[in-house]
Amino acid sequence: MSAEIFLVLVVALIIDRLVGDPDWLWERLTHPVVLFGKAIGVFDAALNRGAADGGWLKMRGIVTILVLLASSIVFGVVLNRLFDVLGAVGFVLEAMTVAVFLAQKSLADHVRQVADGLRSDGLAGGREAVSMIVGRDPKTLDEPGVCRAAIESLAENLSDGVVAPALWYAVAGLPGLFAYKMLNTADSMIGHKSPKYLHFGWASARLDDLANLPAARLSVLLIAAGARLKRGLEAAKAAIEVAKRDHGFHRSPNSGWPEAAMAGALDIQLAGPRVYGGTKVDEPMINGSGRAVATIDDIDAAVGVFYGACTALALASAVIVLPFLLF
Repeated sequence: MSAEIFLVLVVALIIDRLVGDPDWLWERLTHPVVLFGKAIGVFDAALNRGAADGGWLKMRGIVTILVLLASSIVFGVVLNRLFDVLGAVGFVLEAMTVAVFLAQKSLADHVRQVADGLRSDGLAGGREAVSMIVGRDPKTLDEPGVCRAAIESLAENLSDGVVAPALWYAVAGLPGLFAYKMLNTADSMIGHKSPKYLHFGWASARLDDLANLPAARLSVLLIAAGARLKRGLEAAKAAIEVAKRDHGFHRSPNSGWPEAAMAGALDIQLAGPRVYGGTKVDEPMINGSGRAVATIDDIDAAVGVFYGACTALALASAVIVLPFLLF
């Protein structure tokens, strides 16, 4: 960690908040995460095949993620040294690079599209919009279910789409950021428990859980701060209390923390029974004492809390760097 890293992070958070992921740019260029995905796909095609037993596939998966992580770290080191040589220009380029790997505006925009879809096209519009951001079967969702799915996705992705990349950049610079994004991309591609990836993706899934552990807990505090800014002190207290009490109701060791915090901040029930790929996941409701029916207005409120949390993250980073600038 250094003052320069936190200063870069503050600038990157501002850039991402204002610009996000503009379609006009990524229609012309290949997003780095897409390149990460292609690299993961090469290893998947080459090593996750044949009649190997589970133990051998697990070893291949370990080798895969270690090689990918090492490669991303090396690339981060090279790019970091290049930016150092370029001075002020390098500072700007590094901030823009970090911003590419954050997801404040893009996440909020996608969730707002769910609310817009419900308002303009009813349940069909909401289902179509929410299908872009969640893995569950949208045909099984009624309107409150669509609203809950959008809010849950926003809360979960605050942790692994904003807080975790910011945290790993703060801890280890560009090498840490690139390694985290490579790991998170691998988890999304090969880390699920389908027959094909149960063994091959085991290492990626377990390492991703470990990498996201601190960010998930930090997200609770940021959601509480966002709730304090947007909804008052009681909402902030409820966010922390519900997160501490109900995070274990979620099947993920990390996602339950921010989702429970958001449920407390909005005083609504989240999670509960849902369907993924035709398979029902039967889990208890998080914040069971909250309102049972989520609404479009709750989506708007969740986006407000989300942006409040992002503001708190930027302010905290600025506070850390301020003494270095003054003294």
